[in-house]
Amino acid sequence: MIKKDDYALVLDYLANGYPMSLSRDMKSVVQAIGVTHLALLELAPIRGAQIDIKEKVYIGPDRRDKIYYIIGRLRADKMTETAKIQLHEFVENHVGEHEQEFVTFFNTAQAINTRLHQLELLPGFGRKHTQELLNERNQKTFESFEEMKQRIKNIPDPKKAIEKRIIEELLENPRQRLFIM
Repeated sequence: MIKKDDYALVLDYLANGYPMSLSRDMKSVVQAIGVTHLALLELAPIRGAQIDIKEKVYIGPDRRDKIYYIIGRLRADKMTETAKIQLHEFVENHVGEHEQEFVTFFNTAQAINTRLHQLELLPGFGRKHTQELLNERNQKTFESFEEMKQRIKNIPDPKKAIEKRIIEELLENPRQRLFIM
């Protein structure tokens, strides 16, 4: 079953469509990200709708006031620079607002196979940091990112590592995914 968002955050609004488009029919496009499931989306706005960057728009199954239809997934190579900047801000805020979920990830992450652990997929977390983290969490589970940094010296910033991994999963489509399905 495909998980669908009811709301998306506008990353960029191209009122005249994509520049350099070969199509003569320049249709408006909204580049957005699903608020819950973090899917990058291309949306077709209703003609004449006023749409602002960082605006939360309804894309669910009921009557929509600003979005006509969902065109589909937004490919990373089609994202504007503005959309990429907004994406980084959104992910930073999202990780901060859902800190407890990500701390739970650190407390429950498992080995993927005999050679690789989920924690090692986070930027900056190699075998050494992963082993230190596993040893600490076996003694007592973590309550926050700050507690993780206090209990394990020289650990990369867990919040930043999560943010980088989410951006990587959204833009680079890695083989293994932790947060984006």
